[in-house]
Amino acid sequence: MTVAQNMTSGFLDHELAPDYSFHEIRYETRPVKLRGDRDPGSLVNAWIWLDNPRQYNSYTTRALAELILALRKASNDPKVQCVVFTAVGDKAFCTGGNTAEYSEHYSGRPDEYRRYMRLFNDAVSALMECDKPVINRVNGMRIAGGQEIGMACDFTVCADTARFGQAGPKHGSAPVGGSTDFLPLYVGWAKAVESCTLCETWTAHEALQFGLVNAIAPVLRVEGRMVPNPLVELEFRCDEFGRSLYGKMKSGEELQAAKAQLKSAEVDFSLLDAEVEGLAARLVETMPECTTFTLENLRRHKLAHWDRNREGNRAWLGLNMLAEAKAGFRTFHRAPRAEREADFVAMRQALADGVIWGDALLAKAAPYAMDSGVEE
Repeated sequence: MTVAQNMTSGFLDHELAPDYSFHEIRYETRPVKLRGDRDPGSLVNAWIWLDNPRQYNSYTTRALAELILALRKASNDPKVQCVVFTAVGDKAFCTGGNTAEYSEHYSGRPDEYRRYMRLFNDAVSALMECDKPVINRVNGMRIAGGQEIGMACDFTVCADTARFGQAGPKHGSAPVGGSTDFLPLYVGWAKAVESCTLCETWTAHEALQFGLVNAIAPVLRVEGRMVPNPLVELEFRCDEFGRSLYGKMKSGEELQAAKAQLKSAEVDFSLLDAEVEGLAARLVETMPECTTFTLENLRRHKLAHWDRNREGNRAWLGLNMLAEAKAGFRTFHRAPRAEREADFVAMRQALADGVIWGDALLAKAAPYAMDSGVEE
């Protein structure tokens, strides 16, 4: 093929895999919705969708590879102005890595999990190296690795039903795929250390209050009108010790009544999409190279931590697949819903008594993770 034959509209082909067809994510372009109904001409935004709603949009090995290709595709397309990174469905943006893969394939295989983490690290880096502004459209839960790939984006616009948090120390891992690097930059040390260790989630309103997200939008329609998330206490008030309860989840009878209201609601993402498209339109109304260079400099704050730590973290995560990750992921995947966490106290007691890692320890703290009777 000659150079001329390889050119379209005066540009050479810079694609890594020009003929690749996406299978585990979706890639589409949509016309930019400019303010004042101005005709965008050929200007578009690239929408990249995680497409695994049955498993809360957890990313598989192949989905990570496709995400990298999709981000390169958007970067290389001069018509693309912004990337909108989102997911299919109304329950979750992403809940992290696919626990079925972790439990039944990667557990006990540190060498291969290390290769998997190369893909994950490259996907996080690709989000921060994209030549276009990246907007994370959060349509539901953004948990664990989902939180990490979300924070690698430049902007976050979320549904008011979204929840944010980590899961690693509850399920045998550590949030070192970005959260320990990025979260202190977003919300400060105190909130970051709580989130990363305790794994207690934040509502969308708390995330907005803490500086984790840029904007929230209501997505529930009841009897024809949009209503705020009924599960969340929206009024500012304090408990008996003076701690703020703004944006906290309701409890007790209030929570039960709110859940009943939630069941009757229809999910409508029109206001969320309008918020996302409005942000993209405002970004289009800036100088393109100046905006790109500004984003590259802002991203350096995240990259300074990420680039320093990611390779060491990758090695540790691989080795951990022989121990706590193996126990945690297998328990989460194999156990009944009510028993999806290991017995942390029993594990600590066994380790304090000198029990070494293996089936003897797992029998005490994580019996569903035992190798005995498991076909490897």
